Amino acid sequence: MSCFSHFFKRKRGPQQQDDPSDNYFTGSENITRFSYRELVRATSNFDQGNKIGEGGYGPVYKGTLKDGTVIAVKVLSLHSRQGAKEFLNELLAISDVTHENLVKLYGCCVEGNHRILVYNYLENNSLAHTLLDSRHSNIQFNWRTRVNICIGVAQGLAFLHGSVSPHIVHRDIKASNILLDKDMTPKISDFGLAKLLPPDVSHVSTRVAGTLGYLAPEYAIRGHVTRKADVYSYGVLLIEIVSG
Repeated sequence: MSCFSHFFKRKRGPQQQDDPSDNYFTGSENITRFSYRELVRATSNFDQGNKIGEGGYGPVYKGTLKDGTVIAVKVLSLHSRQGAKEFLNELLAISDVTHENLVKLYGCCVEGNHRILVYNYLENNSLAHTLLDSRHSNIQFNWRTRVNICIGVAQGLAFLHGSVSPHIVHRDIKASNILLDKDMTPKISDFGLAKLLPPDVSHVSTRVAGTLGYLAPEYAIRGHVTRKADVYSYGVLLIEIVSG
C-alpha cells in the first residue's frame, strides 16, 4: 500500500492570505474529490431523513450521486478537533486498500471548513444495529449467517495485519464498526484510530484509544499497539455474535 507523501497543496496568488478553501487534496489516484455542492445535492442538503448514523466523528448520511450510485457520506463535525486528525488518518490508512471485507472509500470533500468522507453504501447497517439491537431490525441471524460474519471479519483483519505494507492495526474493532451489505457480507469500517505498523516493528507506543470492553489489557495498561490488540477485540466481538 502506498502512503501519501502529503495530503494538501496550497495554491497562492501573489498577495493571497491563507484560506482553507484554497487547499486541495492531492493523494491517491483511487480517491475521487467531490465538491461540497455535489454532496449537498446527493443527500438532499443533509436531510435528517437521510441520516443513517452518528459517531464521535460526526453524522453519516445516505446519498445518491447523479449517476445513481448510492453512497454513505460521513461528515466531520466542525467542532471536532480529534475528528480532523481522524479524517487524515482514515485517508492514509485505507485509500489504496481494497478487500471484500473492508469498506470501500470512494472519495472525500475538502472544501473550506468541510471535511467529508464518501463510502459505498451498505444496506444492512452495522452489526450492532441489526444483531445487538433487534428493535431496529427484522433480520434473522441463523448460525450459518453468524459463522460467515465471523469468518469475514477474520479475513479482513488477516488482510490488514499481513497483506498490506505497512501493516494496519485497526484499534477499534467492535460491533458498530462492522457493517453489513445486502448479502450480509461483513465490512470492517471506521479507520480513524488505525495505526500503521512496519513489518520489522513489533509494536508502537501511543496514547490509548478505542472502546472500553474491547481493549486488550496490555494495550490499555501500557499503550503498546500490536496486531494482537485487534485479535483481542475480535474475540470480544465473537462472544457478542454467538450470544447476541
